[in-house]
Amino acid sequence: MKRIYPLFSGVAVAVTLASSAMSQEVTLRLHQFLPLQSAIPGSAIQPWIERIEAASGGRIKIEHYPSMQLGGAPPALYGQAKDGVVDIIWTLMGYTPGRFPSSEAFELPFMTGSSEASSRAFHEFIQANAMAEFTDTHPLVFHTHGPGWIHSNQPIANLADVSGQKLRGPTRVITNLLGKLGATPVGMPVPAVPEALSKGVIDGTVIPFEVTVPLRVSELVTNHTGFASNPGLYTATFVLTMNNDSYDGLPDDLKAVIDANSGPEVAAMFGAVMDAGDITGRAIAEAMDNTVIELDDGEKARWMAAAQPVVNEWLEEMNTLGIDGQALIDAAKKLIAKYEK
Repeated sequence: MKRIYPLFSGVAVAVTLASSAMSQEVTLRLHQFLPLQSAIPGSAIQPWIERIEAASGGRIKIEHYPSMQLGGAPPALYGQAKDGVVDIIWTLMGYTPGRFPSSEAFELPFMTGSSEASSRAFHEFIQANAMAEFTDTHPLVFHTHGPGWIHSNQPIANLADVSGQKLRGPTRVITNLLGKLGATPVGMPVPAVPEALSKGVIDGTVIPFEVTVPLRVSELVTNHTGFASNPGLYTATFVLTMNNDSYDGLPDDLKAVIDANSGPEVAAMFGAVMDAGDITGRAIAEAMDNTVIELDDGEKARWMAAAQPVVNEWLEEMNTLGIDGQALIDAAKKLIAKYEK
């Protein structure tokens, strides 16, 4: 059964717009790090833009700049929104390590499964526990990707097979996880992965299946390892956020358009797009006769035991920051369980 999300309260917004036809027109620039054919840019951000433009009666125009077209590297994106270099950014939060410590609870190993459920849970988690980390921008959507898989040249059929593999990780938490599992972790933004694989800088990478499609990873490796049941190995977290002055400078009726296209329902839509992309990515790998390995719960238990020091170290770090890390983990797990039913 298809789900229909009540994302856009178009009628109410249209009535508001009709009473303020003299309000100014606004052009906003949105900057992000993946090509337009990727799942979120093409199937979530672009439709989101089109709905905002339609709901505003054409008075908001959003120019979409993918693949870092406006300059800088992916870790610079959040700062670009904060400083007003651009109006809106979409980025992986772990590209700015240490900036969002409470949010890292969702990056810990074996926390989540479905991106749709996890994204709704993550948006609500941030609203309840970590909005203080985002006062320097105006957040619109928080979400996660689906279960992270290992995509590698050599088959990884058990924990011992990870040993010595040079594996790319996206964030400090996940690169730490790879090290604890026995790999040689290599941190880098995801756009650098194809070249690193082709040149042998890395032996494999951890990403969800949906990202393998635009990066053509299934053409560069022949093995894909994940788990037969949720939760998956890891997830990464994302934010779509806006420069404070860009938002505050809008008239009230156009703020209402932005507000109507923000929040947990939109997060769930972004997550559903990623879940669909995972299905597509896996199908492409299987069609290429690559080896897809799903580890059973017995093997998963060994990986979880090896990963536990990552959680312990994170809890110690949070304690030094005066943050109750265990309370954050408990809150995250409660929300994830609520939406994964």
